[in-house]
Amino acid sequence: MPVTVTRTTITTTSTSSNVVGSPRALTQPLGLLRLLQLLCTCVAFSLVASVAAWQGPMGNWSMFTWCFCFAVTLVILIVELAGVQSRFPLSWRNFPITYACYAALFCLSSSIIYPTTYVQFMSHGRSRDHAIAATTFSSIACLAYATEVAWTRARPGEITGYMATVPGLLKVFETFVACIIFAFISNPNVYQREPALEWCVAVYAICFILAAVTILMNLGECTNLLPIPFPTFLSGLAFLSVLFYASALVLWPLYQFSEKYHGQPQRSMDVECTYKHPHNVCGWDRRLAVAILTGVNLLAYLSDLAHSARLVFVKV
Repeated sequence: MPVTVTRTTITTTSTSSNVVGSPRALTQPLGLLRLLQLLCTCVAFSLVASVAAWQGPMGNWSMFTWCFCFAVTLVILIVELAGVQSRFPLSWRNFPITYACYAALFCLSSSIIYPTTYVQFMSHGRSRDHAIAATTFSSIACLAYATEVAWTRARPGEITGYMATVPGLLKVFETFVACIIFAFISNPNVYQREPALEWCVAVYAICFILAAVTILMNLGECTNLLPIPFPTFLSGLAFLSVLFYASALVLWPLYQFSEKYHGQPQRSMDVECTYKHPHNVCGWDRRLAVAILTGVNLLAYLSDLAHSARLVFVKV
């Protein structure tokens, strides 16, 4: 059966830059949405900073998230107000929606992690009230960023950049989940005791690097440098990642939770989990979280493979 290769990256301006280069950009729906993002992230980190309520790794992550999102959103607003998208070092068709997707995921993680691993251990008082308010504004920011993604993503038949398509957004999600996995396996004792577990860590790293390279190539508009067609590269990458993650989904739970392979099937068997440690997650919970996230990322790569295959094999 004959096949053809369809285009994936198309050179037109995105809907996010219809009205730029003047204060009118702030009165457009997308401009107002970004002002809301800027306000919520600014209020979130200001509330936490005013009472120094971000000690510990989870608190530091939340503080970094709000400061980072505030700074990049401010840069995007300045670029659009000045109308200098063409001078921006990255593709403006792909950068804003890529960032908005990451920011939505970052704020979502902070809105969940910060109250569950930090706020609940705080005593009642001014600091706790500020932390709860910061969590609320973080949740609103998450909704605002998610709304921007839904607003600017590619519609069927619409010409836009690759990162605005479903496979492009899936790449963002895959790299984000991999980053969360890396945070949970930051302690080498979680995986160094068995070669199979080290293979799982290698899988997470390899797939993350390949997905990140794909994103960077689209942001830099250098997909034409590949020795093979870009859609073929995407399909091969997704297929390889599915195979790798499928092996990790089998090996990680097997060697972490099976007594036959020196694992701990019950949480009570982990001495570290018998005590509540403020601002920390015990080893057994980390292993369980990695197992769940491995399954989530496998589903994401399967969906990515299905969408990428359509870019290569089109019935004539």
